[in-house]
Amino acid sequence: MDGEAGGRWATTQGQQLRALFYVLPPGESSFRTVEEVPDYVEKSIPFFVAFIALEFAVSWFQKRKLSGRINDGICSLSLGILSRLPDVLFRSVDLISYIYIWDNYRLFELPWDSPWTWYLTFLGVDFAYYCFHRISHEVNILWAAHQIHHSSEDYNLFTALRQSVLQRYTSWIFNLPMALFIPPSVFAVHLQFNLLYQFWIHTEVVTNLGPLEWILNTPSHHRVHHGRNPYCIDKNYGGTLIIWDRIFGTFEAEDAKVIYGLTHPVNSFDPIMLQLRPLAHIWNTFWATLGFCNKLSVIFKGPGWGPGKPRLGLPEEIPVITGKEVPFNPSVPVYLDCYAVVHFAVIMDLYTELLASVTMLSQGTILLRIGFIILSLACLGLLMENRPRAGILEIIRCLVFMGMYKLGYFRSQFSSLGCAYEVLFSLCAAFWGIQIMKWIISSKHKRH
Repeated sequence: MDGEAGGRWATTQGQQLRALFYVLPPGESSFRTVEEVPDYVEKSIPFFVAFIALEFAVSWFQKRKLSGRINDGICSLSLGILSRLPDVLFRSVDLISYIYIWDNYRLFELPWDSPWTWYLTFLGVDFAYYCFHRISHEVNILWAAHQIHHSSEDYNLFTALRQSVLQRYTSWIFNLPMALFIPPSVFAVHLQFNLLYQFWIHTEVVTNLGPLEWILNTPSHHRVHHGRNPYCIDKNYGGTLIIWDRIFGTFEAEDAKVIYGLTHPVNSFDPIMLQLRPLAHIWNTFWATLGFCNKLSVIFKGPGWGPGKPRLGLPEEIPVITGKEVPFNPSVPVYLDCYAVVHFAVIMDLYTELLASVTMLSQGTILLRIGFIILSLACLGLLMENRPRAGILEIIRCLVFMGMYKLGYFRSQFSSLGCAYEVLFSLCAAFWGIQIMKWIISSKHKRH
């Protein structure tokens, strides 16, 4: 492998593909320092796109229907972008905390280039993930962050990218015991591989993998984990391996048709609301609950807990599944779907360009770009819900883009698109201005 700028090692397309399936051997994925470890996640973005397209094609061939919906897919991708925005400003808290413990408190040092160290880290990272994942379902304040990943009522590769902004700020604790003896460079590789492996298991087009079902977490096992059927609740927490669930009694095989999503669906495509509403619910419940111990229980017991109930709540209170549940799917004009797809592509362009040029930008410019991306994702979510006043936010967003683009704060990866973006946002601002005028006139007529 050849070195890249900044000390990272370059990876081939074949290595990136194998990293997605956790089949890159120790000889190709062992590094002396953290600085040399490739950013496997960022380099996998083209494969994410390719596999999503492949899933759509296979789903159409198998069932004559697409594997997802535009509104839910854009929402999942929006949540994925939001979850990665903190990385633009700060180094990963997982690595910062791990390196601190390693530098100051390690007991001994395993060799970074030993296959035994590599395989031990593989098991350690996966077991730490199992522990964290299980606790994230059993502790309400942690579930408030993690439930974002479960909020989709579809199950496809888009869902894999639906992540929480806040979850990473609690998961790091579970990895710290490994920092007492496993080098950070080895940990940094497996932290990424464990995450990447979980991308491809979010699909319905792969049914059963035979004997591998006994050892690995597979699409079948993970479908159960995402189900809201009573038999699916709090099952199959494994990341790469399913053996932890078999050992600790949380395994459940796929049986009846799985209905996806939360037991109490959120019915929204607004990525900001999806991040914040669970925390607001805990806040309101905390103050409405009597007694100091009960208040603490609201935070640290299960999401189904209430005074007088077991720690994880009562199983009989889980809503009954009939199999006829209809996903939240507001009716919107076809032009709005097309509009959302085009503008999300623009946001992806701006986001990718931000990642590529972040080291050359001032802190103010970075914050401006992040703020615009957040505003854009929120606007698209509201448009997908067909909210009457979403157009007001959208015209503001279009005008902000035009101003910031003219001043040089925004730019595309592709210089040839600069003029096209100006035309696009000018036309969109005019379109929403007309729509708002129609709405105002219509409102006046109704009052009279």
